[in-house]
Amino acid sequence: MERLQKIIANCGYCSRRKAEELIVKGKVRVNGEVITELGTKVNMNDLIEVNGVSLDIKEDYVYYLLNKPRGVITSTSDDKNRKTVIDLIDTNKRVYPVGRLDYDTTGVLIITNDGKLANMLMHPSNNIEKVYVAKIEGIISRNDIVKLERGVLIDGVKTAPCKAKITKCDKKTNTSIVKLIIHEGRNHQVKNMFKVLGYNVIKLKRESVAFLTCDGVKSGEYRELSIKEVKTLYSLGKK
Repeated sequence: MERLQKIIANCGYCSRRKAEELIVKGKVRVNGEVITELGTKVNMNDLIEVNGVSLDIKEDYVYYLLNKPRGVITSTSDDKNRKTVIDLIDTNKRVYPVGRLDYDTTGVLIITNDGKLANMLMHPSNNIEKVYVAKIEGIISRNDIVKLERGVLIDGVKTAPCKAKITKCDKKTNTSIVKLIIHEGRNHQVKNMFKVLGYNVIKLKRESVAFLTCDGVKSGEYRELSIKEVKTLYSLGKK
């Protein structure tokens, strides 16, 4: 038996918080009965409907690693008819991206229908390591690297300590390349970290999520994760 909102989230329909909102609003039925009480427990044989749509809670999970190209939206759909990361995946299952990369950001993106794994990877308490490489305008100072590592204020909230390293400075083009290793996933976080220090990000790539990289996967292409890789990802969650 599992809590209803957890099963809805694990099916990939929406987040657990959104599932709770839908339950309270009377949008969820279990075996034909409207459920409005949070914490209601159901099992794998129950018929669960959300907004009139039956959830396939026995669906087989799939896991993909996409090398996200520039100019693609990290979403399941777009009201401006722009290409999304889901358009790049050949599957008949209802999958969605784990986390978000900006329109012009490239690199590692996990696509799945396993809500439990997605929530685990995105939860800040699990400290999942993400490596970014940013090309910025200006020659960054060592002092600013220290500020990045100690944390900077974004909208009044200090970022968690991270690791930062200058990999290249080009005085001719007045640019620097910096590698950042962070454990958070706030909206536009890397760009905003540089912005508060006065640097504009020209290019941004996510090189890895945990141990996963885009090695052998061309831009715009993807591969399936192995069973061993999925199990290793799960092992990174808080015990």
